[in-house]
Amino acid sequence: MSERDPIAVGVIGVGYAGSLHAAKYAALPAAELVAVADIDERRAQEAGARYQVHAVTDFRRMLERVRCVSVAVPTQQHYRVARACLEAGVDVLVEKPITATVSDGCELVKAARRHGRVLQVGHLERFNPVVRALSSVISAPRFVECHRLAPFIARGTDVDVVLDLMIHDIDVISSLVHAPVAQIDATGVTVLTERPDIANARIRFEDGCVANVTASRVSMKRERKIRFFQHDAYISLDYDAKKAHVYRMEDRSRGWDGISGQTIVTENGDALRDQIESFLESVATRRDPVVSGEDGLHALRIASAISERL
Repeated sequence: MSERDPIAVGVIGVGYAGSLHAAKYAALPAAELVAVADIDERRAQEAGARYQVHAVTDFRRMLERVRCVSVAVPTQQHYRVARACLEAGVDVLVEKPITATVSDGCELVKAARRHGRVLQVGHLERFNPVVRALSSVISAPRFVECHRLAPFIARGTDVDVVLDLMIHDIDVISSLVHAPVAQIDATGVTVLTERPDIANARIRFEDGCVANVTASRVSMKRERKIRFFQHDAYISLDYDAKKAHVYRMEDRSRGWDGISGQTIVTENGDALRDQIESFLESVATRRDPVVSGEDGLHALRIASAISERL
């Protein structure tokens, strides 16, 4: 960001995700963290004391103090909280998914437009340095295969595994496959919660591309990988290692000998810091965010269609 006066910021919800947002804001010269809110008074007061800022249990009491906020409350509360902020003239970075339902997502996007506010959705993988490095390499993929596996933790189980984990990859795929969805098939099972904990979806796009996407939050190991197959290349990307392998067909007449390989290793970036810096830049310049409300709504539409088929 260019040098300018720090932007007054608040964080609503200072649990796991919100506390990370607060730490990033507090460390950035472009931001001035001025308030935190949480319905748990002890947690709000602890965060307020840690950063020497105003702490409240009712987020509405901070809105006159800030230009923008991060909303990191449970998914079911995204719409209510984010809409109140937008209507108060405050720009919003809301954690993914944008809302719990498509209808609420539509209304939130409309509210942002109506009040001329920035609405960014926290799809963090868009800021993963290896994803950004390969955005210009991936072109018109024909087949996508993705696995996002994680050991069980209670956080995030207020929604199914599609809205909890798979939606990350849905957003990345949607940003790279520029075609409407034609058909979705999906299956899933419950294991440790009352909602599906493992899911597989086959998404067919109107341009012929097919994405086979698997997500599990009850696995013994953590794996976050995605593979793209296109007319001239095979790209294998490891989100966690921030590394990718790119194989190109240079000479088809030579078969396997005509393939060249390249390994791309990105520096250990900080996706959350980059996401927040991008949000602050949009707040300052009024440019559209990298992951807009419309983008978040598009990912939610696909995710909700998958959930309905489980």
